[in-house]
Amino acid sequence: MKLYNKIDKRVLKEQLEQDEQKRITLSFYQYAHIGNVRVFRDHMYARWSDVGVFGRIYVAHEGVNGQISVPENRWEDFLREMNDITFLEGIRLNIAIEDDGKSFYKLKIKIRHKIVADGLNDETFDVTNRGIHLDAQRFNQLAENDNTIIVDMRNHYESEVGHFEGAICPDVDTFREALPLVEKQLEEDKDKNIVMYCTGGIRCEKASAYYKHKGFKNVFQLEGGIIEYARQVEKLGLDNKFKGKNFVFDDRLGERISEEIISECHQCGKPCDTHTNCANEACHHLFIQCEACAEKYNKCCTEVCQAYNTLPEDTRKELRKGIVAHDRQYVKARTSPFLENKEIQAKVWELVRG
Repeated sequence: MKLYNKIDKRVLKEQLEQDEQKRITLSFYQYAHIGNVRVFRDHMYARWSDVGVFGRIYVAHEGVNGQISVPENRWEDFLREMNDITFLEGIRLNIAIEDDGKSFYKLKIKIRHKIVADGLNDETFDVTNRGIHLDAQRFNQLAENDNTIIVDMRNHYESEVGHFEGAICPDVDTFREALPLVEKQLEEDKDKNIVMYCTGGIRCEKASAYYKHKGFKNVFQLEGGIIEYARQVEKLGLDNKFKGKNFVFDDRLGERISEEIISECHQCGKPCDTHTNCANEACHHLFIQCEACAEKYNKCCTEVCQAYNTLPEDTRKELRKGIVAHDRQYVKARTSPFLENKEIQAKVWELVRG
């Protein structure tokens, strides 16, 4: 059996769009000790591919981290396959809040050094000594305590479109950047209630242990992250303290948690919280764009990207050699290698203007 899907992504996306089968999008993670990662990865791919799972799963010696979609009519088969893996049996599955079934178009299981890139040396502290887990009700109670500091452990492009009221939102591109920055910012507040949250909880699992190691006395984490919080708030009729959208790492790029729009279109400044991936394949910059600007710029982030897309395909391929991997979904940093390359941009304008 093939253990990789090498069909062109454009073909797979077209097949997904035409498929009327309902799918369930979810995320999960579990820290565990995996001996032979390669054997585990191949076993998981063979079994989960057979039940129609799509998505992205990272496997490392320390555990598994996945964002996937499952055919609704194979849900019970999927659960049996998951529960057959001892350390995944009965774990929490974070089911998507908004789901059109088009979140993923193929299954990718990748071996990584860690299931979340945190830059930490796990041998220097006890990674199992984690913060106290909070459900939505207890989170809301602590949020109203004057001795509480709420910290968003996500990146700038995530918190830009949605975050909890009064939260500290680190201005960073990656989780590994956030860890030391938050530690420094809170160095005088080690006796306060430090309440952390992220998308589904995985980043806070490691961060809470790290901050306890660093001397923070009262460390808490939102169990299940924003996804589970939104579900509990709706089910229990609680006050929703999250404003805006929850950024998600699949083709949806977001799910609405509240009606507030707290961000702006990066091109015209109008209220907007719709992330998009620049249509220039040499750029793939992740940015916020309203419908009017999407039409004006042909779904590109800049005029030079728009101009690039008017060039013949062979010319575009030649220009983007070495700039960006062809399977990259989007560039999450403030800018992209294409936007930083003035020489290539000058060449684009030269070719377009004749």
